[in-house]
Amino acid sequence: MPGFFFPHNNMTELNGKEDCKLAEGKVHKKKQKAFGADLKNYLKCMVPHIESGIKTSNSKNIMLSAEEVIQWSQSLEKLLASQSGQGVFREFLKSEFSEENIEFWLACEDYKKTKSDHLHGKAERIYEEFVQSDAIKQINIDYQMREATAKKAQDPTHTSFDEAQKTVYILMERDSYPRFLKSKAYLNLLNQLQNNTSK
Repeated sequence: MPGFFFPHNNMTELNGKEDCKLAEGKVHKKKQKAFGADLKNYLKCMVPHIESGIKTSNSKNIMLSAEEVIQWSQSLEKLLASQSGQGVFREFLKSEFSEENIEFWLACEDYKKTKSDHLHGKAERIYEEFVQSDAIKQINIDYQMREATAKKAQDPTHTSFDEAQKTVYILMERDSYPRFLKSKAYLNLLNQLQNNTSK
């Protein structure tokens, strides 16, 4: 099986085609469960006590409710306005290998709040990480926009990344977001919260 490594002693246990099919099935199920487990662990960290809420340093209760999760389905804007929504959506994008989109969008949001004397450093970091043609987390924008963004990043203002950010937002809105709303991750979370509130 390409892409999977079995230690030698395990290979001796896989005797026939049936055993290989069984092993492949287990690996496939593990992959499916891995995303669910990652999301579950993330949610446990974000919301360890869904029913009771968690205390934060400023002693306000943060609670992830079914109502909030339902609001995520109204628009991508509402999803991204929620801290928990950002986290759950990021986990979903990781499963699709496109988390650079939300990371870039969040970096741009942070960039807009940056003090003027720190703009240059942040612009350079965002450009190198997401925009340049060999960036580690390269975003999906066309050549003209990449060039225009590069020029704006050299003489940065608070709006240097606005066009690229808007393009990435539209890409998420049209592509990933509808799939997210149909995903098991989102639907299971919603069902779990609705069951908790109906108890």
